[in-house]
Formats: sequence, C-alpha cells, structure tokens
Amino acid sequence: MIIQGRALVVGNDVDTDAIIPARYLVTADPAELGRHCLEGLDPGFPGRIRPGDILVAGENFGCGSSREHAVLALRGAGVACVVAKSFARIFFRNAVNLGFPALECPGLGGIAEESPIAVDLGTGVLRDLGCGREFRAAPLPHFILEILDAGGLVPWARRRGYGGEKGHGA
Repeated sequence: MIIQGRALVVGNDVDTDAIIPARYLVTADPAELGRHCLEGLDPGFPGRIRPGDILVAGENFGCGSSREHAVLALRGAGVACVVAKSFARIFFRNAVNLGFPALECPGLGGIAEESPIAVDLGTGVLRDLGCGREFRAAPLPHFILEILDAGGLVPWARRRGYGGEKGHGA
C-alpha cells in the first residue's frame, strides 16, 4: 500500500487535545471533527490541510487522552496518513482499529513543509520526492495491512466471519 501526498510537518508530543480539542468531542462525525483538526496546535492549521496530505510528526505523536476522535478528526480533515518518529501506543492502536494508516519511522527528519512524499506501508520506505531522500521504517505487519485494507478492525473481523448473527463467531 503506497500513499503519496504533501507533507504537513508538526513537532514532538502532539497530544490528542491538540489534534482535536475536547470542546468538539460532542460529536463523532469525522467531517465536523475534521473542520477543527489540529487547531489546538495552531488555529490556522485546519485551513492548510488538503485531502491526501500526509502528516509528518516527531516523537510521541498522539499522546494524552485515549480518544478515537483524534483519528476521526485526521480522517475527516482529509489527512491520508501519519508518519512519526514514534507514536503513543493508544493512538497507534486506535489508528489501526479505525483503519487509518500510521507508520513509525525513528530516523525521520528534515522533511520540508509541503514537500511531496510517498509512504510504502508494506516495505516501510518513505521517500521525500522533493529532495530524493529516503527513510526506512519497519514495514507494517501483513495483518495490520489487512485491517487497513478492510477499513478497520470491525470490518476486517466481519470479513473473516467474526461477529455475525447471534450465536455465530463469538
């Protein structure tokens, strides 16, 4: 699975309240949440996001509260993927569960704002198409790629016959 887009760069320790401030947690509508995505970091940030953008982050992205709303806000804003030096475990798990691509790349750095990049989730290779630099991360395991392809953990489980009618797949 290869994702290409424009890099939007953020720093370290971007917490879930910066991704989607708590005052917007009254809805789970991705489009509504997306209108406020990352405004806790910068009030002008939502206006800079274009569909297909790839968020490039530093260490500990998604720390703080365990809120699925953070992933929904990113998706609703049109962000195609997040690549970070490291993720808070609960954010990464929420991303996988909701079928949202997230790749941990410890050696990541020096990508310019709005540079075109390509992320290969299957091989773990990130290419900065603007300058030709390449970064290597551990590729996502096959089962996570399957979950992403299915659109999340629940659709993946349904494809495999889990959670069907009462009495089946439990």
